[in-house]
Amino acid sequence: MSGELVISQVGGERAADVLAIVHESFANRPALDPPASALDETEESIRRALEGYGGLLVELDGEPVGSLIFEERGRLLGVRRVGVLERVRGLGVAAQLASRAFEVAAERHLGGVELEARMELPRTLAFWRRMGYVESGRNGNRITMLRLLPVTRVLPTPESTRSYGAWLATMLSAGDVVLLTGDLGAGKTTLTQGIGEGLGVRGLVTSPTFVIARVHPPTGDGPALVHVDAYRLGDSLELDDLDLDTDVDTAVTVVEWGEGKAEGLAESRLQLDLARADDDTRTLTLTPVGPRWRDLHF
Repeated sequence: MSGELVISQVGGERAADVLAIVHESFANRPALDPPASALDETEESIRRALEGYGGLLVELDGEPVGSLIFEERGRLLGVRRVGVLERVRGLGVAAQLASRAFEVAAERHLGGVELEARMELPRTLAFWRRMGYVESGRNGNRITMLRLLPVTRVLPTPESTRSYGAWLATMLSAGDVVLLTGDLGAGKTTLTQGIGEGLGVRGLVTSPTFVIARVHPPTGDGPALVHVDAYRLGDSLELDDLDLDTDVDTAVTVVEWGEGKAEGLAESRLQLDLARADDDTRTLTLTPVGPRWRDLHF
């Protein structure tokens, strides 16, 4: 086999091919207790599933070598029965299936992709983590994993950037972490000012460059705002090292220049990237990460 991999969306007409992949690929997996129900699938059960929500089929030189089945999970695209034949392992078939499923979720205007993996299959779990999935729940030996789609917004003026921050604050609660990235002048502090206004905190929100972190107490019953500048910090950020006079579990923490340094602060977080064009327009890309944001619309 030396041809190009071709991946296609399929329906019930390819049930026999998908069934063959499911049976062969799952039969080669380690024995599980309780055993995987994939080997109980029939051509009819696969056909019903494909006719309901579709699936993906990967072919190499015209031969089916990988597949998955979609299912409805509210505003998310569910993925199950992900199978790749042993003889094509190492060709990136699973990664292509995962990437294409994410694209399908976007094409269907859904919020992301959700799937289940078994705890007894650490290599499978590691694969999905490499693909950007995080754990969002457990049911016995089954781990639910989630990857949410990014959202893009055009912010034409600094005022609209601040207003977006104020709106975003209505979605935030104590313990939430927001990571901001973008070049100098992209609007990170302006956006944070809007978050501070929306939260109703005290004090002027300015760049924390020279103090690394500032705490803005709430004026009412809401959370405080912890505003951190990670530009001059090392490879990772430990808030305990900043000697803050508030508990970050009771605050909203906004970290400028946080990419690559502050992801470990929370499994659920918002990653915001701001890009500034020559005409002073900002483009914001918001990527929600983790179960905290599963059912929210940005």
